[in-house]
Amino acid sequence: MTKRTAAKYKIDRRMGENIWGRAKSPLNKREYGPGQHGQRRKGKLSDFGTQLRAKQKLKGYYGDLTEKQFRRIYSDAERVTGDTGENLVGLLERRLDALVYRAKFVATIFAARQFVNHGHVLVNGKSVNIASYRLREGDVVSVREKSRQLAIIAEAIALTERDVPDYVEVDHQKLTAKFVRTPALSDVPYPVVMEPNLVVEYYAKN
Repeated sequence: MTKRTAAKYKIDRRMGENIWGRAKSPLNKREYGPGQHGQRRKGKLSDFGTQLRAKQKLKGYYGDLTEKQFRRIYSDAERVTGDTGENLVGLLERRLDALVYRAKFVATIFAARQFVNHGHVLVNGKSVNIASYRLREGDVVSVREKSRQLAIIAEAIALTERDVPDYVEVDHQKLTAKFVRTPALSDVPYPVVMEPNLVVEYYAKN
C-alpha cells in the first residue's frame, strides 16, 4: 500500500466524515480521529478552524492536493468572473483525474491520478498523462485500447456506492466520457457538505 493510499483513510478520520462515501471508510466503524488522542472530546472550532477544516476537506477530497496546487487553482478561480467558491469547484471538477473518477473508470480519486499518470488515458484521441490537465467543455476522455482489459476498470464500473453525474456523458461499453459542462456546486455529488465559501473566507484572511 502506498503512502498516499494509506493516507486517504486518515483523511476521513481527521475530518470526522466519510468524505468519499465509501463503504470501506474507517468512520463506518469508529468516528474518532487517528492517533492516541483521537478519542478526546472535540472543542468547538473557531471561525479560523472552521474555515481551515473546509479547505482541508475540499483539498483532501480531490486526492489530498498539495497546498501549492490548491492555492494555484484558487488563484485561477479568483480571476474568473462570478462567485469564487463556485468557480473553485468548477475548476477542480475540470481536472482530468476528477473526470476519470466521475466516469467510474476507477474506484477512487487516488487511483484516478495514478491511472492518468501511467498513460492509460486519451483526451480527444491524444495521450495525456498529467492528472491536473484542465478539461474544456466538449472534451472526450477515453481509456487506451491496451488498457481496456484492466480488472480495476470493471470493478469500478460495478460499484454501486456512487453514480455518474449528469455533466459527464459516459459510455462504459466504449470506455469514453464526455465533459459536457462545468458544474455548479449543487451539481457535484459530494457525499458530504462542502463549503467553498468558507475556503474563500480562509484565503481572504490568510
